[in-house]
Amino acid sequence: MNTTPLKLALLAFTATTLSACVVAPYPGYGYGYRDRDRDYDQSLGDADGPPPPPQVEVMPVIPFAGAVWLGGYWGWSGGRHAWVGGRWAAPRVGFVWGAPRWVAGGGRWHLRGGGWVKR
Repeated sequence: MNTTPLKLALLAFTATTLSACVVAPYPGYGYGYRDRDRDYDQSLGDADGPPPPPQVEVMPVIPFAGAVWLGGYWGWSGGRHAWVGGRWAAPRVGFVWGAPRWVAGGGRWHLRGGGWVKR
């Protein structure tokens, strides 16, 4: 029994099946997320009330090995809480991600910015 036709058929099937597979870089959001050389813990806004509960996010497929998920958070825009969706980022050697967070104080809520923090 000659297996060459079977191997060729399997090769042709594999080539046509995988031909629609495209690997492309993951697009950054380009807005909202503060992770570039900002002072960690800087004030980003004040509100009279607490932010809503965090939204449930569906994480897209990891764009590259070792990527770190930076979860979304409630920001402050136009005098109201506005959700800023999470995104993937490249890790930074010697740093950990500190997420933005809301802190109560003085009868108000204060948004403290996130950023990369030295270990």
